[in-house]
This record gives sequence, C-alpha cells and structure tokens, in this order.
Amino acid sequence: MIRAFWLSVEQLPDRAVLKVLGGTLALTALIFALTFVGLWFGIDALSDWVVRTWWPGADAVWIERADALIAVVLAFILGWLLFRATAVAIMSIFADGVVEAVERRHYPQALAACTPPGWGLSLRMALSSAGRAIFFNLLALPVYVILLVTGIGTVVAVIAVNAPLLGRDLGEMVAIRHMERAELRGWLRATRGRRLALGLVATGLFMVPGINLLAPILGAAMATHLFHRGRAAAPGSVTLTKESETA
Repeated sequence: MIRAFWLSVEQLPDRAVLKVLGGTLALTALIFALTFVGLWFGIDALSDWVVRTWWPGADAVWIERADALIAVVLAFILGWLLFRATAVAIMSIFADGVVEAVERRHYPQALAACTPPGWGLSLRMALSSAGRAIFFNLLALPVYVILLVTGIGTVVAVIAVNAPLLGRDLGEMVAIRHMERAELRGWLRATRGRRLALGLVATGLFMVPGINLLAPILGAAMATHLFHRGRAAAPGSVTLTKESETA
C-alpha cells in the first residue's frame, strides 16, 4: 500500500493525470456552486412564504441575514457530506484518463489487453457510487451528530462508513477494464481485505483539507497499482512489468 501510494504521488505531474484532476475539480465546484444557488433561492422563497403567511411584521433585514446564515450552514453540511460522493462519482466517469496513464507507465501489457468501459457503463457506475455514498452517510448522520461530543468519534464513524464504500468504488473502476461483469463479482468478494485497506487510506486523504482535492486521483492511481500487483501475485498469473518483478 505504501509503495502504491508513493508511485501515485510521483505520477501526479503527468499531463493526463492533471487533465483529469482539473476536470474533476471544475465539475465538482460547478455542482456545488449550483447547489448553493439552489439552496439560496429555495430558502429565500420558503422564507418569503413563511413571513407572508405567519409573520407579516418581521424585519426584512433580519430575515435576509437569517436566510443567508441558513444557506451557508446547509451548504457546509452538504459539502462535508457529499464532496466525497460527488468527487468520486465524477472521477468514475473520467477515471480512464488516470488508470490509463498509470497502466501506460507501469503495466503496458495490461493496457494493451484492456477493454475500457463505455460512457453508459461509466455513468451507471458513477450514479451507483454516489447513491451508495449518499444513502449510507445520511443513514449514519444521526450517529455522526451524536458522536460530535466525543471529539474523535465522528471521524472514526465517517471512516468506518466510507472506507468499504470507497474501496469498492475505486477497485471496481479499475477492474471493470480487465474483467467481465460475472468475473468482477468474484473478484470483489475475493479482495475485500485489500480494498478495505485502500478505502481506509483514500478516506483518510479525503479528510485532510487541501489533500482531499487530490484524493480521487490518488485513490484511482493506488487502486490501479493494487489491482495489477494483486493479479501478478496470484497463483498462475504472469508478471506484468519489470517493476512488478522487483517490487
């Protein structure tokens, strides 16, 4: 895992990786900007209705300040909860750029034999990833809130919920290039421990301000290394590159 992490960091300056990073961050920022604008107008419209119906004499300036505060708080909460889901979902759509860059540099034989998923499959995987992340994190939200008083409990809970999900998402976006769907299901069952370790590292990266912007890219690159090194180490498999022989 440590080797996969440093190999991924070393490849960050790769032009293909930077292109995916820029696109992922730009699209994620656009989605959150639109979400904030939607929240602002939604809260403003709801506030106007409440004032007209129940509180006609309310101070307009105070109401506007309250609307702004509510919008900012909700945007912060949604951003904290949904950034990982949104970034990884977008990453799933454009993951081929990162995975292909890693394979071209380290696993050229695997790259020559792969079958990249089409846009339709990539979109379905992205929506499934986002749906799982949103569902389980909303389900765990009361636990997150209750554990806030412990200081560290919420962080532990977030990692416990998201590590298995993220390990699956990252592993699947690489494996789908090299396996049929039926084979993929067996691979997912056989690699739970390895993918959980990947998910733990990736989730930890998502929780560090600044580094979290790189987390989807680093996660995809690490998943690529772990997938191919795992296959190379499996009985009866062939070594993919000279680097795999010496690692």
